[in-house]
Formats: sequence, C-alpha cells, structure tokens
Amino acid sequence: MLSINVSATIFTIKQLNTITMKRKTRSLLEEINAMAPRRDKKQIVESNAEQVIVTAINLIELINESFDVETAADLNKRLINSIRTKDPKKFQRGISKVEDPRHTRR
Repeated sequence: MLSINVSATIFTIKQLNTITMKRKTRSLLEEINAMAPRRDKKQIVESNAEQVIVTAINLIELINESFDVETAADLNKRLINSIRTKDPKKFQRGISKVEDPRHTRR
C-alpha cells in the first residue's frame, strides 16, 4: 500500500510541476507576444503588395529577356490577365505553348 501511495504522490507532484511549467511557459509566450509590435492589416497588405509587385516586375523583365518580342508580349499579356481574372491557368497555357526553341532568345 505504501508504494502505491508514494507513486501516487510522485505522480501528483509531477502533475503539479507540469501545470506550473505550462503556466510559466504560457505567461512567457504572452509576454513575448505583448512586446512584439502589432501589425495592422494595412501594413500587412502594403508589405505583401510591395513584394508581389517587385516580383511581377522581375518576372516581366525575365520574360522580355528570355523570349522573342512577340512571345514575350503574349506572355506579359497572359500574366496580367491571369492576375486580373484570378486564373493562373491562362498564363500556364501560354507558357506551355512556348516549348518550341524558335521562341526563345539565345
């Protein structure tokens, strides 16, 4: 009987330590989150938009450098149209047609 009570007591102490540790951890995480600057949706949208625009500009430049004028114009048009209509397949169909090496610049 004594060993059962001792093990039950040890188990209870471990449970209390775990609960106490979880509270401390949670409290620490709450403090860290409270110290972090809050970003409002406007800042998030602005940041994401800037990244997307810079990436799109770089992609357009890469398309213009990589393909002949006619193909590049078609791909640029498809890229803008895909974004506008929220349909990436429009650009994918265009780029899949460009497997012919005659369309690429060397």
